[in-house]
Amino acid sequence: MTKIGVLVSGGGTNLQAVMDRVHHSSGEIVVVIANNADAYGLTRAQNSGIPTAVVLESDFEDYDAFNAEIIRILKDKSVELVVLAGYMKIITPAFVEAYPNKIINIHPALIPSFCGEGYYGMHVHEAVIDYGVKVTGATVHFVNEEADAGPIIAQKTVEVADDDTPESIQKKVLEIEHTLLPWVVEQYCLGHITVEGRKTKITSKQ
Repeated sequence: MTKIGVLVSGGGTNLQAVMDRVHHSSGEIVVVIANNADAYGLTRAQNSGIPTAVVLESDFEDYDAFNAEIIRILKDKSVELVVLAGYMKIITPAFVEAYPNKIINIHPALIPSFCGEGYYGMHVHEAVIDYGVKVTGATVHFVNEEADAGPIIAQKTVEVADDDTPESIQKKVLEIEHTLLPWVVEQYCLGHITVEGRKTKITSKQ
């Protein structure tokens, strides 16, 4: 059973979705780490008996040291797959090197649109509305050294209606995130995902 470490920054609804589908099934979440002591994701994990840790950037001399502590905890727990579930920090090259093609992130847009530096949270959905696109969605991808630039694993779309707002789009996208991310994590744990350069293949269907 694949040992999973999940990183969160806030409410942890995607964490909950992964817990519900994957934990003690195809994989085991062995630790949840937050960069915010008030993240409700910690409570969700604790309620399910999952070990937690809080790592605050302010406690370290620099960003590399902050990330090194997270890596240390993950390695100590023998984590094989890292899932970023609403984690609002950039992963360092050393982190990527420690877990090559073993860090999965979910982004609330259809990469390569509306992604990269500055595109996070509500900023993504505001940009979607301002640009006037007719579809948006969610993307699950592997993490590399560039923000939102790793190989795409899976995407799912939602329509943008004429009367949609950033808030309503956020709600639509979050709903599909809650099915897409746990499914991808499950497929990884089952050994159904392969990576060749920028291309990924999944040998089962959603």
